[in-house]
Amino acid sequence: MKKYLNKSLLTNALSALIIVVGYVCPVQQELVKSIGFFALSGAITNWLAIYMLFEKVPYLYGSGVIPERFEEFKQSIKRLMMEQFFTERNIGQFIENEEKQGGKLLNLEPLLNAVNYDKIYDGLVSSIMESSFGGMLLMMGGAEALTPLKEPFSAKMRDTLTEMVHSEVFNTALQQGLDAHKISADIVNKIESVIDKRLSELTPQLVKEMVQSIISEHLGWLVVWGGVFGGLLGALFGFA
Repeated sequence: MKKYLNKSLLTNALSALIIVVGYVCPVQQELVKSIGFFALSGAITNWLAIYMLFEKVPYLYGSGVIPERFEEFKQSIKRLMMEQFFTERNIGQFIENEEKQGGKLLNLEPLLNAVNYDKIYDGLVSSIMESSFGGMLLMMGGAEALTPLKEPFSAKMRDTLTEMVHSEVFNTALQQGLDAHKISADIVNKIESVIDKRLSELTPQLVKEMVQSIISEHLGWLVVWGGVFGGLLGALFGFA
């Protein structure tokens, strides 16, 4: 609001200075005073209108509209976010585009790294020992006879899984299983709950400050142009 106040004060001060000059200048006093008074009235009127947006003025109906209607502003903010940005269609298109461009919604590399291949090997050995081959294997040294196969088995298993998850068939099945529309609907619901939670924390003062911060840089120009057009009307009135 600092820039807005600077522009307002400067415009009002210049208008008042023109009025003073109108009283002391030797020529066209009425014209100069008319320009000054009209400029000052235009600037003050616009300044008061802006002030009444954010502050309640006693006995002036309609003043303080922003803090008084902050519930409507909160709902407007929510509608803007949910209807223009975080729609199911927008999020669904984003997910589908990422899939088409090769974007990985699920990075399976950490999953492959987390697989306990030793445990898989132990399970395989246990299954063999419990099968009809177990007795034959006992005659050859038991489970220890398969120990040399442990490292090759683990490496082969990892290569097989890696090849599988990068195959076209697997990725097609994965994309079919990941319903972009269902995912987007879930994301929208979560975003909406976050927005509702944040909006519930807003107070009239916070809403007022939020709106002020958005438009404050431009408010001062309303006062400036009010003074300019008021001065032009004053000049026309002075010539009339």
